[in-house]
Amino acid sequence: MENKEVKIGTKAKFLLGAQHVLAMFGATVLVPFLTGLNPSIALIAAGVGTLVFHFCTKGIVPVFLGSSFAFIGALTLVLREEGIAAIKGGVVAAGIIYMIMSILVKIFGVEKIKSFFPPIVTGPIIMVIGFRMSPVALSMAGYANGKFDLKSLIVASVVILSMITITLMKKSFLRLIPILVSVVLGYAVSVMLGFVDFEPILNAKWIGLSHEAASDMFTMPKISLSAILAIAPIALVVFIEHIGDITTNGAVVGKDFFKNPGIHRTLMGDGLATIAAGFLGGPANTTYGENTGVLAVTKVYDPSVLRIAACYAIVLGLLGKFGVILQTIPQPVMGGVSIILFGMISSVGARTMVDSKLDFSNSRNLIIASLIFVFGIAIDNIIIWKTVSVSGLALAALVGVLCNKLLPKDRELMINKKLD
Repeated sequence: MENKEVKIGTKAKFLLGAQHVLAMFGATVLVPFLTGLNPSIALIAAGVGTLVFHFCTKGIVPVFLGSSFAFIGALTLVLREEGIAAIKGGVVAAGIIYMIMSILVKIFGVEKIKSFFPPIVTGPIIMVIGFRMSPVALSMAGYANGKFDLKSLIVASVVILSMITITLMKKSFLRLIPILVSVVLGYAVSVMLGFVDFEPILNAKWIGLSHEAASDMFTMPKISLSAILAIAPIALVVFIEHIGDITTNGAVVGKDFFKNPGIHRTLMGDGLATIAAGFLGGPANTTYGENTGVLAVTKVYDPSVLRIAACYAIVLGLLGKFGVILQTIPQPVMGGVSIILFGMISSVGARTMVDSKLDFSNSRNLIIASLIFVFGIAIDNIIIWKTVSVSGLALAALVGVLCNKLLPKDRELMINKKLD
């Protein structure tokens, strides 16, 4: 049964579309900040990706696609070592993985594919993603060699405290945009402490991409095996996140999107959106729970509102001065946000295991989780041939999937008997 929906007029749709932009904005631009990609391109990629997704899903699924946090570690590493062209190739490859998963779901059904990625695999992997990035968050907040930079610490602390305060507010719209509000407050404190240089903003043009953004956008993707191996396999983990997001979205709206348009279509939409983001030079796209939260609050489920928000995102990305303002946000501001968000990513992984009621008195579960943790956290990259390397995260995911399939489920392992 469909949930009771609030009907609104055309003018109200444009206003609500702006609210959806506010909901997705902080997270969408945070990913390029943390990885070194261009935030203006990320906004354009999110808008284009959302429109592509709606086209693939017959325009009936009210979701917004933004930058995926799952890819942060791999994108940061590849951009630093191989550049934007290799990033583009890796993100396009991740989109192709989505499309392959879409075809497999259509052929075999979603349950059989999900059997490769149960909570005992996905939970620890999600935790590892957050753990691997936690040193980067502290570094951005001003921590280095056992010492904190005082000014950076002040800025990061303001951001962290404001995020906590806003999150604890009851019945406040600000709870939908804690990242955005915290970044604005942190930016204001940064200006007072002399962190912000306004000259690039004054010199930027009002309309059009900056020279750096245009250069990134028109760089052709490069097929780098090491970059593809680092980035593309993460799509296999995000596949489960996608299933959860579409389930939640359908529950809020009161429709079964697994039947119409079908989960294979939503996966295909996510894949094509990510391929589009790859060619543009943005991060991989994923469906956003923030915007599903707006749907739940407003009870306006019209997908056209999300398409209006997508157009807003594209326009914002094309405003030159706006893009430069984003690039002048100091690192301590984003460091404060990252400290909480990377921790929250790991917490989501823990919640995944708690919600599934995994039994860790069973040595099988302990072994799978422990292998994922050690390989995923301790191993940065393994060079397998010349410049070709595999990230610890990709290796951990592979080990987790294989162990889940190979270790017996119907009886305790021999190690249990030895421990007894």
